[in-house]
Amino acid sequence: MNFRKNSRGRPQGLQMTALMDVIFLLLCFFVTTSVFSQWESEIAISLPSAKSATVPGRMPGEIILNVSAGGMVTVNGQVLALDELTRRLSRLAKLYPGQPVVIRADKETSYEKLVDVIDACRTADVWNFSLATKDEEVK
Repeated sequence: MNFRKNSRGRPQGLQMTALMDVIFLLLCFFVTTSVFSQWESEIAISLPSAKSATVPGRMPGEIILNVSAGGMVTVNGQVLALDELTRRLSRLAKLYPGQPVVIRADKETSYEKLVDVIDACRTADVWNFSLATKDEEVK
């Protein structure tokens, strides 16, 4: 009995189904990690606490302004002066009206510095802004 085939048939090609599955899984992984990488938070900023603090859902494209205790404003890791912040927010407001902005100010930030950042938002025609707080700690 001859169990070997004499004709060799076509050589196997690249299996596209398995390759597409791998590519889809990689795409899902990178999309998921990019969403988590957008959560910008400065470790040096200690938020003030509030009784009514809640953890809101993130808005797509939300801009986070970090204000340090000394009044230094940081956006996406870049330190900006107030006039530069106003220019960038103005361009943003023209392109995307109603753009949400979150102001994360340190609890040691002077009231004057916080008002300067809010004034920069209002000057740039950004009215959809909120102030970040954390839950009040139970003692």
